[in-house]
Amino acid sequence: MTTAATTARRPGRTRAQRAHAIQGWLYASPTALFVGVLFVVPLVLVVAMSLGDWPLLAGFRGWNFPDNYIAAVDHRLFWEAIRFTVIYTIAATVLLIGLGLGLALLVQESSRWRSFLRTAFLVPSALGLASASLLFYVLYSPIAGPFAEWMESSGFTILGTPGGALWATVFLIVWRFTGFYMLLMLVGLQAIPGEVYEAARIDGASKLQTFLHVTMPLMRPTFALTIVMCVTGSLLAFEQFYILTKGGPDNSTMTVVQLMYSMAFQGQNDLGVAGALSVIVLIALVVINVFQLRVLRGGEES
Repeated sequence: MTTAATTARRPGRTRAQRAHAIQGWLYASPTALFVGVLFVVPLVLVVAMSLGDWPLLAGFRGWNFPDNYIAAVDHRLFWEAIRFTVIYTIAATVLLIGLGLGLALLVQESSRWRSFLRTAFLVPSALGLASASLLFYVLYSPIAGPFAEWMESSGFTILGTPGGALWATVFLIVWRFTGFYMLLMLVGLQAIPGEVYEAARIDGASKLQTFLHVTMPLMRPTFALTIVMCVTGSLLAFEQFYILTKGGPDNSTMTVVQLMYSMAFQGQNDLGVAGALSVIVLIALVVINVFQLRVLRGGEES
């Protein structure tokens, strides 16, 4: 009885409150529509493709789970593509995070050249990845590139060997994205209170000790963001390898996303198998990112 009476006496929403709530939904609806059309709907469609027989030109022919997943895993390039993608991801992540942090420290410590250095390091980030890949394709060209004469005389082509193609592409990514990660690191460094550094100086800590025991622990949230972004972007690498190497030489630079593209639009022309591989990659990304966040947050709490 008491609860019922209290509920009966509880005033309902006023007209202003209802109008405010409707206004909030109207503000959120464009973003919700954007996410629904460009993320939720394609995700549902890819999952449906992965569960059925879906040739590129013939359309849906019926359900065949788990045949597509078995065909994706049994593909002759599946494990090789995973191995190469992991190697590329590790190399790109280590270099981008390390150089980004180093450049951020350089810009932060520099007082006279700070604006110039920040702008110079950020300029490559203004160029699109596809445009940068085309630029480096000409740079590495044995016909029109600046190293063409050297490559002709030595008989060595930069993109002609597996190791050369890998590190040439890593160099492109480092050149293109280091400034962006420097900016993220710089924001994290500037968020550290100056009083913390002052207390460390008073305690007699050296610059190295301050960096290891003050800067690095307080940068954990920034590291969590940058590592997740870098790992996710590297695992989904496509444009740079498609433009520079086309997966060659001899499929040695075939990434998982390139293999997905090949399954869907080249060779097999099978959207079902490509969709199954897409779902496998999505699940792997979720697991990897959750693991990374747990490890970094666990270290932060400890």
